[in-house]
Amino acid sequence: MGVLSPAPPPDARAVERVRQSTRISAASSVALRSRSGGSLRAAGFTLPGPGYAWSALWLNVMAFLGTSLIPIPGAVGQLITQGALPLALFLALMANPRGIVRPNLVLILITLMALAAFLASLYNEFFFGSLYRGVRLMGFVTVLWLLTRWWGVPEMPLLKAHLKVLRVVVGTIIAGAVVYWPGAHNDEGRLIGTLWPVPAPQVGHYGAMLFGLTAVLWFTGKVSRRTMLITFVASIYCLLDSHTRTALAGMLVGLVIAGASLFIGHARVRRTAAVTVILVGFVGALFAPYILLWLSRGQTAEDATQLTGRTKVWSMVVNQDRPWLNQVFGNGLSNKSFNGLPIDSNWVATYYDQGIFGAALIVTFLLTLVMMALTRPQGPRRAIALFILTYCIVASFTETGLGDASPYLLDITVACSALASRPRTAMT
Repeated sequence: MGVLSPAPPPDARAVERVRQSTRISAASSVALRSRSGGSLRAAGFTLPGPGYAWSALWLNVMAFLGTSLIPIPGAVGQLITQGALPLALFLALMANPRGIVRPNLVLILITLMALAAFLASLYNEFFFGSLYRGVRLMGFVTVLWLLTRWWGVPEMPLLKAHLKVLRVVVGTIIAGAVVYWPGAHNDEGRLIGTLWPVPAPQVGHYGAMLFGLTAVLWFTGKVSRRTMLITFVASIYCLLDSHTRTALAGMLVGLVIAGASLFIGHARVRRTAAVTVILVGFVGALFAPYILLWLSRGQTAEDATQLTGRTKVWSMVVNQDRPWLNQVFGNGLSNKSFNGLPIDSNWVATYYDQGIFGAALIVTFLLTLVMMALTRPQGPRRAIALFILTYCIVASFTETGLGDASPYLLDITVACSALASRPRTAMT
């Protein structure tokens, strides 16, 4: 009976040749995929990032209401803004052709809010208008899902796209004021957009958001001093000349919260805080009468206590007798007015349109984001999110938008992307 002899040891050179051939094969495969992706992008089948889709979303939320120096008929302007949403969906699919999404609780809550608003809109008195708003919100959220592919990316592409759009919008507002100064101040002396109609409150919102985001990035050394100075002049001019008190309050509180999160680790924040305290005391003492005049906006004490008549409308909405089903789920999406008067409060408007359920969802996703921000490590991403969240919470009391497709929902999305964890694979 024969004895089996042990197998001879493998030749070291043969093993090395196998390993080398494997590496060459893998490298060739990666190169082939890279050339394929590059050729598709060169042929126009894909887009390099979310910037184009984000710009289209911005165009969709900038409603064409009013007149423009550019001879654009009102119907054409509205068609442009309404058509921007299908364009945004198309561009998002071009940038994310495989439909990669990142599951997250906040966007799930926003989706539930949109779905509930759509269902409630089916029973609205103004059926077609409310149904259109419901479909629009669902499409808007769909695009946001497609853009989650870039959440958590270290380069923060959504924040960069957000800042680019804000710079363009603020630049066009200032250019319109230079071209036609009287027309840019025909809203009781407040700055408005003339090249593209932008109401004074939105002018203040855009200026405050641009300055606040740029200031936080400057605190952490992400933007140059030159960029900061140019942004300061342009955005503060829009904020002050639009006489938007809510935007000013939201920006100041947001910068205090964001700066506090960076206070220990960044000397620039500590120096800026010290200089700001000294300047505020000096300017406040020297220009107190003019500051009070700016804050009053020529209104009486009664108008100020009633928030320019807002509280009267809020009382009418809250005291309206509605069936319990409408109180819970709302009447469906509207133009944020009641008996022809603007509601001008996110919470009251959400209660009217989407009921207690919709308001509860907004509270839940805001609290979720706040908790996420408090648990993230110190740095620019956390500070950006804290500034946006603080601003949106302050503005929500006298502005609408968190419950519908609006610039505020885009702001919240940027905060979500800043707080998201880094994706496992690199995104382009």
